Amino acid sequence: MKISGRILLPASLLTLILFLLVACQSESEPVPQVAVLPTTEPVPTLQPTAEPPTLDPPTLVPTALPTSTLPPTSTPIPTETPTPTHPLMVELMRQRAYPGSELTFVEQLDAGANYDRFIVSYESDGHTVFAVLNVPWGEPPGTGWPVIIFNHGFIRPDQYVITQYYDTYMGVFSSNGYITINSDYRGHGESEGEPIIIYRDPGYVTDVLNALAAVKTYDLADPNRIGMYGHSMGGFIALRSMIISEEIKAGVIWGGVVANFDSIMNEWEMENSERFEDIRTEWRNDWYGQYGSPEENPEFWAAISSNSYLTDLSGPLQIHHARGDVVVPFEFSQTLQAEMEAAGMPSELFLYEGDDHNIAGNFWTAMQRS
Repeated sequence: MKISGRILLPASLLTLILFLLVACQSESEPVPQVAVLPTTEPVPTLQPTAEPPTLDPPTLVPTALPTSTLPPTSTPIPTETPTPTHPLMVELMRQRAYPGSELTFVEQLDAGANYDRFIVSYESDGHTVFAVLNVPWGEPPGTGWPVIIFNHGFIRPDQYVITQYYDTYMGVFSSNGYITINSDYRGHGESEGEPIIIYRDPGYVTDVLNALAAVKTYDLADPNRIGMYGHSMGGFIALRSMIISEEIKAGVIWGGVVANFDSIMNEWEMENSERFEDIRTEWRNDWYGQYGSPEENPEFWAAISSNSYLTDLSGPLQIHHARGDVVVPFEFSQTLQAEMEAAGMPSELFLYEGDDHNIAGNFWTAMQRS
């Protein structure tokens, strides 16, 4: 069903409610609780009464390497020095349109602490993409609720369940007056299309930018106050989205793949990652054969790396990473912070000792800062 117009909900007086939900819960489990923070006073220190939520450790590599369809290398991008083109080039992605569509409300889920939850869909590249949408209760501000677009990390597409991940993260924001939307990406859950490798194909970024356009059509959303959150692979998506679009006012990245492509190709080491290394070797040989190595063709590798365009970021960036992360090295975030400082761009970096890829041990501290 499709719902249009404003959702009329009873106003409620919110008190400080602290409770924890598990990020990987199923819909059959009790509705988790989250902390409700005041929106007009400084954020208090949260004191959770239970262990912070955890996510299944992400496996960052699909079981097979999809075949990418590349444009002919004989069609150069119009620059002084012709460079072979690729759809990941930032300038080419900026030239594309991301019209999205109106949101279609598919199903109403069990409500959160003080917000409604829906499954919605929108259009992206000819695909119907599904997402979870949270909408706070009560009377929205005159311009509408501010919005946070969530970008989840890598989860095997054949194991992905729309309501199973990141509900805790979204719930904290929604309990404090934010609309949140978390897209499934193409090929995930019921979303149409084929899954891709994000570091070889712009498809997931396209889906997220179309989600941005779609949520702007929702009459309870403030189209001028949209932020973005990204975890792991979702950090790569968030950084690139903020380089391409001028409409994202601020970004938060946890444990993000935020390095340039030279580092992704040659410096990224993961624990127990033999399969990843096999696929990366194939990928490296493929691309080096077509475009040359970063030393041989630095212009191409710079053109596909978000890090080359940091002065174009659409808003300030907050970066979180655990020093104990064995999935994505924290040095990626350290380097990004140094690059942001060198570019004179507003950012801050928080590192967490003895924590993991999901920052589970410092979850409430990191969430409060976010």
